[in-house]
Amino acid sequence: MTIRECAVIAIEGTQAAGKTTLVNALTAHYREQGINVTNTGEPARTSPFMEAIVLHGQGTFDLVAELDLFAQHFTVPLRAARNHRLLVTDKTPANVLALARLVLDPTEPGTAETLMAMRAMCRAWMPQAYDLVINCRDRFDQKAGGDRFREKVLNLQDEAETAIYQACKDSRVAIAELPTGLDTAERVQWIAEQVSERGLAAA
Repeated sequence: MTIRECAVIAIEGTQAAGKTTLVNALTAHYREQGINVTNTGEPARTSPFMEAIVLHGQGTFDLVAELDLFAQHFTVPLRAARNHRLLVTDKTPANVLALARLVLDPTEPGTAETLMAMRAMCRAWMPQAYDLVINCRDRFDQKAGGDRFREKVLNLQDEAETAIYQACKDSRVAIAELPTGLDTAERVQWIAEQVSERGLAAA
């Protein structure tokens, strides 16, 4: 158990891997079991920088936007974990690091150094903060539902899948590979078995 008295499970993967659906389903599953559980949404959807870039077409992904998003992946789970026994998070800081490496120009002043610092922070903190990362490799229709937050990264799905996995692996956090082709209920059951084996979700 890593964040004080709260076990933390992260759901990771590329765009449209079904992460958010799975986070909510897994949270509901544990609530039904009487576990004091909560979850975090995807921080990008509450970022004023990402809103400006994605929804209003104001600017492009830059170091300020990525660093703000990276910071949220630390503060949001830390606050959510307070007074809970189990926390399910939508992504990890490694996800932001991976995508930042894909969209930022490392020759811009301060960018390469900041990316190196972000990597060091992931390696220092993620093994302490996350008990288990579930890596999702399924692919769903990125355009389904008209999700505008995916529009600017539609072409990065393949690159992002590899980059995110490698960034998580580099952080030295425990990773479990979710089998592909399962429906939501089967995904929840598979994860629940992994969590139970590790003793992470006792009531």
